[in-house]
Amino acid sequence: MINVPHPAPISQSSYSAVELMPDNDVVVMLDQRQLPNDVIYESLRTLEEVERGIGEMHVRGAPAIGVAAAYGMVLAARKADSLQQLRVLGERLSATRPTAVNLRWAVEQMLAYAERNWASNAAERIERLAQKARAIHTEDVAACRRMGQFGAEFVPDGAVIMTLCNAGALATGGYGTALGVVRAARDAGKQIRVLACETRPWLQGARLTAWELHQDGIAVEVIPDNAAASILGRGEVALCVVGADRIARNGDVANKIGTYALSIVAQFHKTPFYVAAPRSTVDLNTESGAAITIEQRSPDEVTRIGSQQLAPVGVSARNPAFDVTPAGNVSALFTEVGVARPLNETTLAQLSAAVTSR
Repeated sequence: MINVPHPAPISQSSYSAVELMPDNDVVVMLDQRQLPNDVIYESLRTLEEVERGIGEMHVRGAPAIGVAAAYGMVLAARKADSLQQLRVLGERLSATRPTAVNLRWAVEQMLAYAERNWASNAAERIERLAQKARAIHTEDVAACRRMGQFGAEFVPDGAVIMTLCNAGALATGGYGTALGVVRAARDAGKQIRVLACETRPWLQGARLTAWELHQDGIAVEVIPDNAAASILGRGEVALCVVGADRIARNGDVANKIGTYALSIVAQFHKTPFYVAAPRSTVDLNTESGAAITIEQRSPDEVTRIGSQQLAPVGVSARNPAFDVTPAGNVSALFTEVGVARPLNETTLAQLSAAVTSR
């Protein structure tokens, strides 16, 4: 049963993070802040509404943000009077969430395509840009399925898999990165079970990962973030797998805050720690994790839950949205073009060469 308000969702699922309607004038976005209790799709008609959806985390997850940005550029092109104005709008869109490299990558892809097609009449130009945006979305879903197949080979039958945040269909164009590995293992006939770290302060693991795995009939339990170490210490977990928002040239991985800590604990207990991400998440222009801009979000996300005040009034909080896991803590990176193992500048360069030769 299709619940997405779209006649043929590219996600190929009953739910989707974001889609562009057939007339190219409305972006349909699932407001993930309302999950798991309410499934609410928003109809966005302007670039400003897409920017707000990205900035306020109606949509999140680096690949899904990239897809949303591509669709946002279609809406921007409907209003832009010139290519220069479209560039300005694209730059503004890129600034909404600075850590996720897929956002800027998608904007640049759309701008490059717009430059080649701007001489067309307005209707034809919009249609071509919409086709390009849908191609980005379609390619993301296909990439997730391919990286899932690569990663599933590393999943033993009967495995308990630990993950952090949400790197599933909700965080991508469809199928998922880290959860794509989980789904591919299940599709290969393996018996698996997932332990989803709750992921404070936005609880993406408890709200989103648990929701979509439950929707798909995959066994999942939610655990407090601070229980991960003791569970890993008991030897119950076969592997950890997470997604990524940016991977530097040397292999350092920026992902949801808490990933670094989980990688250290996994390494201490000799548990494989894998990352699954599309090739577009690899940023060869960023030398190392030290050069990655870490988004600092509002302290209110830590000190409050909805209207409930958790910390004493007047006490502030630090709220970095991401951290950086050194490449040496990662057992392997799964991408749609292959596996980088060990994860370092050399193996990433080999993946880039594989992309170039395709």
